[in-house]
Parts: sequence; C-alpha cells; structure tokens
Amino acid sequence: MTTRVFQQALGTLQSHSYLSSPGYHQECGNASVMLTTKGFNVDIALMRRGHYCSTKRCFSVIQASTSQATVFDPVSSSSHKTTSDSKKKSSEAALILIRHGESMWNEKNLFTGCVDVPLTKKGVEEAIEAGKRISNIPVDMIYASALIRAQMTAMLAMTQHRRKKVPIIQHEESEQARAWSQIFSEETKKQCIPVITAWQLNERMYGELQGLNKQETADRYGKEQVHEWRRSYDIPPPNGESLEMCAERAVAYFQEHIEPKLRSGKNVMIAAHGNSLRSIIMYLDKLTSQEVISLELSTGIPMLYIFKEGSFIRRGSPVAPTEAGVYAYTKRLAQYRQKLDEMVH
Repeated sequence: MTTRVFQQALGTLQSHSYLSSPGYHQECGNASVMLTTKGFNVDIALMRRGHYCSTKRCFSVIQASTSQATVFDPVSSSSHKTTSDSKKKSSEAALILIRHGESMWNEKNLFTGCVDVPLTKKGVEEAIEAGKRISNIPVDMIYASALIRAQMTAMLAMTQHRRKKVPIIQHEESEQARAWSQIFSEETKKQCIPVITAWQLNERMYGELQGLNKQETADRYGKEQVHEWRRSYDIPPPNGESLEMCAERAVAYFQEHIEPKLRSGKNVMIAAHGNSLRSIIMYLDKLTSQEVISLELSTGIPMLYIFKEGSFIRRGSPVAPTEAGVYAYTKRLAQYRQKLDEMVH
C-alpha cells in the first residue's frame, strides 16, 4: 500500500514537470518506483563524423568531497520547487564504458578482431568484478557490440547491480523477432533494462591477422610492422580496418544513437572492445590521433563519465564500496545510492 501511494505521488509530480528538472536524478525514484526523467533539451555541439577538432587532451579537475550529509530527499523537496526554478538547472546523466573481460583468444594471444569468441573463466570473473564497481550507479540502457564477449560482460556485470533489474536483449532483426520477444506485463517491463546490440561497436576488423598468434606474426613480419598495424591511427592491417576506420563507425553510432539518450537524461552503459571504446574516448576527451594510439584500456575495468551541460567529464573507474569521490561530485548519483541503501534497510 505504501509503495502504491508513493508511486502515485511521484506520478503527480512528474505530470507537473517537477521531476523532469535537471535538479532531480531520474533514478532516485527508480530505486523504488521505476520513474524515469524525460524531456531535457540541452544543446550540444556535435563533432562532424570522423573529425576531432581539439589538438590536446581536455580534462576537468573536480574537487570532490567525501561527505554525503547534505543530500536532500527529492520527494520531500520537489514540491517546493517551481517549474521555472527547475529549468534553470542542468541535465545530467552517467555514461559507463566497459571493455569486455578476457576472451579465449586473448588467453591464447591470438588476433581476435571480429571473430566471435567467448570469455574465459578469468574473463567471467573480470566482468563480475566490473559489475561490483558499478553496482551503485544507475543504468537505464545498455549498448553492446554484436560480439558475444561484450554481451557476456554486460550481462554478468548487471548480475551484481543492487537495483536487480534484468537486462533484456532487444531483437529487432525481423517483425517476427520483435513479436515473439514482446513482454506483456507492464510491471515486468519496469524491472527490465533494454540491451541494444550494434555491429558498429564491434572490435576493429583485423583482416588477415585474425586467428594468427601475435608473437608468431611479429616473428614473421617483424615487430615494427606488427606494431604499426596495431598502434598506428590510419594504417590498417592487410584487408582490415585501421583505428581511424573503426572510429568512423563507432563514433558515428555514438553520436546518432547513444548521445541523444544521454541528453534526454538516460544513464547508459556501453560494453564493447579496446579499439571501439578507444575511438569513443577519443571523441569524449577530444584526443588527437597521436594521443589515442597510446591509450590503453584494461579488460573488465569500467570507466565512468558524467554528461553535464553538454560536456563529458571523466570520473575514472569507480571502486565499490568506497566510491565517495565519484558520488560526491553529483547529487544525483549520491541520491540514487542513498535510495538503494534505504531499499536494503
């Protein structure tokens, strides 16, 4: 009964636009009532596809307090906020990037590229550990590559999330697939997170290197040649993709499909690969082509960004359960975690 009344109250607030303001985290209510925020209209200058205008890395220094004593209750406080007050605040959303855990070809030191191989036992453990690191961060949507190692990582990570929502892969490949995968319970839908798979987020295609042992390839072609194929920005391996080519598809997809979700207030997780995520980070951090080739991403380590006022601010990798620096930066994440704590107790 209490939950029903709480839901009705939040529904009324949302209908009057009080909870659509950027001052209130969309997931604060979600911890108990599945409420999402809609309607943020934040202008953001999108970079043209394939072009990165900044010539140097741009990071923001954040002074983060470890105290959460000043976090207010959005339910009790929202009634005192007018719509005009709410519109003055900025929209905000969380973006989590996770490179898949160790795959069976990583273990064998083989070039994998777009070959679809699963995780090793270690990779499974890395995915679960990644899930623990993000267990207090809201996730409304998940985007994953079309390859099983990225999808396994996303699914395993979400088994550790304290909200206990169920990730559901969206099958849009045919009318029959859409019809057969329908969920007919509205209550069940509220307890699910849509998982959208996209080939554009795949690892870069390594061409004729796929399946070859990395050490044997270096012995055959020379270390310098293999290093050039692997780490140069615009030189592809034989019949494969360069990092530049991978970036064109991955960043274009991010701009067209994922960034609008963040602008609307959705919290997004992306589970993908070393090179597709390097491409996206190049865009987010405004890295040059020289800076991105030295960027290394560890398997199974999530990276958190905050989208705020049209900009992406890197927050590093949250480490559960003491992520004070991450949560103190934004009231919304602090509120969300507070609601999760209240659910447990």
